[in-house]
Amino acid sequence: MRFFVRLVINALALWLTTFLLAPHVSVDSFGDKTVVPTVLTYLLVAFIFGLVNSIVGTVIRIVAFPLYILTLGLVSFVVNGLLLLVVAWVSDVIGFGLDVENFGWGILGALVLAILGWLIGLVLRPLFGNVRGRA
Repeated sequence: MRFFVRLVINALALWLTTFLLAPHVSVDSFGDKTVVPTVLTYLLVAFIFGLVNSIVGTVIRIVAFPLYILTLGLVSFVVNGLLLLVVAWVSDVIGFGLDVENFGWGILGALVLAILGWLIGLVLRPLFGNVRGRA
């Protein structure tokens, strides 16, 4: 249940990010432009973002740990921008999904995505409470 709530939060944050940074960060849905394919595209891109962030992002953060200390964490903006570009590349290979204009928009898109995901999580967390499995 927790995974699905996090997936919906990330998809909603991605939708708002593409709405705010419309011409530079966008999502191309598969098929026609009706509601169901568009929602499924945002959920799929959020799933890809979660996979890339958990696998590639963890490796990059471990390798770049000295840079995190040296720059007092400011390199995280660059790392998150690169991760967003990786998600755009992976979704482009699939044939639909995220489109980021360049590296600068990737950094800004990752920053907006993180802030919106945090805010949406703050709003939805009291509604769902502790969504971990209860025995």
